[in-house]
Amino acid sequence: MFSYRHAFHAGNHADVLKHTVLISILQYLTQKDTALTVLDTHAGAGLYRLDSEFSETSGEAVDGVQRLFDAKDLAPALQEYVDLIQSFNSGSSHKVYPGSPFIAQHVMQGRDRDRLKLFELHPTDTRTLKANIAQLDAGRQIAVLQEDGFEALKKFLPPPSKRALVLCDPSYELKSDYARMLDMVDDSLKRFPTGVYAVWYPIIPRPEAHDLPRRLKTMAVKAGKSWLHASLTVKSSKLSGPAMGEKRPGLPASGMFVINPPFTLKGDMQKALPQMAELLAQDRNATHALESGGG
Repeated sequence: MFSYRHAFHAGNHADVLKHTVLISILQYLTQKDTALTVLDTHAGAGLYRLDSEFSETSGEAVDGVQRLFDAKDLAPALQEYVDLIQSFNSGSSHKVYPGSPFIAQHVMQGRDRDRLKLFELHPTDTRTLKANIAQLDAGRQIAVLQEDGFEALKKFLPPPSKRALVLCDPSYELKSDYARMLDMVDDSLKRFPTGVYAVWYPIIPRPEAHDLPRRLKTMAVKAGKSWLHASLTVKSSKLSGPAMGEKRPGLPASGMFVINPPFTLKGDMQKALPQMAELLAQDRNATHALESGGG
């Protein structure tokens, strides 16, 4: 269960979508002075080198975030994302990519009342995450927990301030992750109905992946909650193995499903998604979709 390492995929098109949505949500939530708790169920290592052996082996960042650094006239949400990534680098160098823990901490910096709970089970990534977080000297604001995020989340909901964002983006390496995701969201909505729940998932030819957003939508509607579903496709999803000497095909598309989204998120994504599809396209099948409802 520990074979997945996000270092291979850091900065790819799925990260562009996921982290643009994350930043948009956090910027809205941090406008209020009331304390905010952010819970990241699958935190990873926190920081990644785009010139590492992992990243260069996959080459996914080249077709992801690195396509955006020289782009002009970006939509505001996409520009905010690029600016934040660039803030972790100096000059024209783009070798460091912050994962969701460091993105969240960056947006929350200066807000000592906020709390960031980071769950990670992979022993190597947990050690790396703890070492990376230690550099921030963030005191009690950040907690790194080597626990199963699906389950450990429960003890923190609802948070004392009654304001929280839950980000859940497992690798889905295990088929059971789809069912566990749904169980987690269902349980969390009962424990804390007003929380913001942001779920990332891969769009692949697997029934569980196809059903996940539909079932999340049903769950949100049943609970009387608003929802938003954004998806980005960069290439055809046809199943075909790589020819000899070629790289593996890689993920063709992914989605973000948000329950109780900020009212500003839809407008942000209406402007950002078309640019993502255009700038990150890997073939003529690149497209995007955005739908919302409820509330």
